[in-house]
Amino acid sequence: MTGERDLRTLLKSMRPELDPGRYVFTTVPDGVVPAGTSPVVTVREREGLTLVLPEAEADAAGLAHDYVAGRITLRVHSALDAVGLTAAVALALTDAGLSCNVVAGYHHDHVFVPHGRAAEALGVLERLAAESA
Repeated sequence: MTGERDLRTLLKSMRPELDPGRYVFTTVPDGVVPAGTSPVVTVREREGLTLVLPEAEADAAGLAHDYVAGRITLRVHSALDAVGLTAAVALALTDAGLSCNVVAGYHHDHVFVPHGRAAEALGVLERLAAESA
């Protein structure tokens, strides 16, 4: 199944959805995912394996973290080679004074924003979609 490439279609169809969970970014230098954890994202770096996982799982595994994020999934199926979606989302959130960390999955993009401002970020993305229609 091929994803959407047209930026205008991507923006007006993104249907952002806020996950109610609390997610954290942490790292394990030995590259081993701790038992009892189910990361939603992993990134292998020279310094170790970055994990993005539910805060409760990180706490139970004794993993240090200092950033708690909300997760917004863009429900449009974006092509991995689509141009501009990440930039448009990041710019809209930047204009609202919100940081974001975007991760592309095969089917959807996932935007991690400060947890305490996640509902606000969702509103920003909903307005971006409406303005693009």
